[in-house]
This record gives sequence, structure tokens and C-alpha cells, in this order.
Amino acid sequence: MTLARDAKLRARGDSFSLCTIMNVKSGRCTEDCAFCAQSSRYRTGGPVFSLKSTDEILEAAAKAKDAGAARFSLVTSGRSLSRSEVDEVAVGIEQIRTGVGISVCASFGILDSEALETLKSAGLSRYHHNIETSEAFFPKVITTHSFKDRISTIHTAKDVGLEVCSGGIIGIGESAEDRVSMALTLAGLGVDSVPLNILVPIPGTPLASQAPLSVEEILRTIAIFRLIFPEKAIRIAGGRESALKDFQGLAFWAGADAMLIGGYLTVAGRALDVDLRLVGEVKKLWQRG
Repeated sequence: MTLARDAKLRARGDSFSLCTIMNVKSGRCTEDCAFCAQSSRYRTGGPVFSLKSTDEILEAAAKAKDAGAARFSLVTSGRSLSRSEVDEVAVGIEQIRTGVGISVCASFGILDSEALETLKSAGLSRYHHNIETSEAFFPKVITTHSFKDRISTIHTAKDVGLEVCSGGIIGIGESAEDRVSMALTLAGLGVDSVPLNILVPIPGTPLASQAPLSVEEILRTIAIFRLIFPEKAIRIAGGRESALKDFQGLAFWAGADAMLIGGYLTVAGRALDVDLRLVGEVKKLWQRG
């Protein structure tokens, strides 16, 4: 872990970035991702609602900025968005950029170049599209689309000039070798930010009974990702609270230097003041060496 921390400090100093996401369209997803509460194939009791209004999105973006987030991400359920939905969220993105003044990211599934061009023109700076796991393990958790579909979307986003945030989820039954394979694939894609989620078993999903990873294994994974990505943000996201509990601070000793705050798509997060206090303490430790 010390090697990973030192690699982070050498390449990125004591920088620490915060972002927040908003679930703007939930449930009714046709895909079968085994870990997801939003799939229509599973009975999870997850929230179900259509695309939220621009006013609701703007209000949430303003709150995110006030909380100290540098980025605000819009997330929708489903394989993709319709053309009319793309146009609608583009209006929201433009208004966030001009009215709120926070960098806007988005995660809208598998989109083509025309849709991504529209979003970029509206002011989208970064597209989020996880590859989830290794190519070899992917079919064991998702069968309704392919690993190549995910890779293609990332290439398309980069081709239109968007930054890309892409990582995955650990603790879904994959091996340590799968995690390394995922990291090397992401390195080959040249992604700009790497989020790491840790499985929160959702009742009703196929992974509801999946045994949790140990804290040691989670920290080792973060450290490996930092060593593979010395100059990129390693962002701990969903599952950090339940999986790491009182050991969250060690994630930043292991090389993480970014965090998703304010809760997740269907799972609540910690109180904002608690997370901000953690950030302050981590930066003090880094500065002391």
C-alpha cells in the first residue's frame, strides 16, 4: 500500500477530487447485469421513474456544486436513450453549464457518435461507461450485450472528443486475475478516470448472496490499480461504506484519490459532512508524508 500511496503522491500530489451523481431515469432496464437493482428481470423493489425534469436536474446540480463536488453526473437506466431523450438531457446539460457552472458528466449506456456529438455540443465534458470486469468474466454477469459493445462505446466517446470515465465493480465473483485484466484493458483504452465500485448485494438480484470481499483484498485491488494508473484519478464509489466500514481512510493510503459523494443510484451514501471531514484528514496525512 505504501508503494501505491507514494506513486500517487509523486504523480498527482495531494490532489483529491469529488463528484456526485443523479439518478435521472430509473428502473425498467432490459439488460440483465447480475448486480443491478434496476433490471426489469429481477424483483428488487428499486425505484422506477421516467426522465426527471430539467428543473429537478438543475436544482441537484446546484446542490452538488455547493457541496464541493467538481463534477456532476447524470445517470439513466436502460441500454441506451432514445433520440428525444438525448435532446432533452442535452438541454439540461447546457443549462447546468451556463447556469450552475459545474463540469457535467453522463452515463447513458450504449450511444452512437451522433448522440455523443449532441451531448458534447451541449457542454458534456466526460462520458462514464464502465467495462465492469474482465473480458473473460463479463459473460458470467451480463449476457444481453457484449464486452465489445462496451469497448466500442468508449472508443466512440473518445473519437468525438469526450473524456472517458471507466472502471468496474469488484466482488462479483471474479478472480484477482480478472481485476488485473480489467485494469490493463482500461489502461489500453487510455481512460481519464477510473471508478472502482464494490458490490452491494441487492436482494432479488442473482448476486444477492455473493460473499463479500475482505478489506485486505479491496485495498490490494486499489493499490494495484494505482500502480497501473499512476497519473489518473482512482475513484472509490458504490459500496465503499458497507465494504470498508471503518477502514475507508485506508483506501486513500492504498492510492485512491477521488470519491463519489452524496449517495448512489439506488443505495444511500454517508452524510456529506462525514465524507468531507474524511477528505480533510486524508490530505493532512498525505502532506505529512
